[in-house]
Amino acid sequence: MTFDDIRAIALRWPEVEDGTSYGTPALKVRKKLLVRLKEDGDSLVMPGVPQDERDMLIESRPKVFYFTDHYRDYPIVLVRLLKATRTLVEPLMLRQWRALASKAALKAFDASRLPLK
Repeated sequence: MTFDDIRAIALRWPEVEDGTSYGTPALKVRKKLLVRLKEDGDSLVMPGVPQDERDMLIESRPKVFYFTDHYRDYPIVLVRLLKATRTLVEPLMLRQWRALASKAALKAFDASRLPLK
């Protein structure tokens, strides 16, 4: 995956905008960080991942997920984009989006995903 792939996924969701964070490209929801490109240009900083889940992700997929001491005490996991797949990254991003989006955006999004009767 690339950051452009991440951007293409997230910009389909309401209230997501391009931005910057720490001088790197970022995606934000209502001015709050959804994800950002790490300074190395190869990794994604993914907030909203509790430490116990982060540990499980790293243990199960160490080539994809990792963290550095800088992020040790934060609910963040780092994602090696070149090793990542949409099926691994999208659910984490969607959960963070849901935590940041307005109630109206969530309601509209969920209604658009309901099967037609």
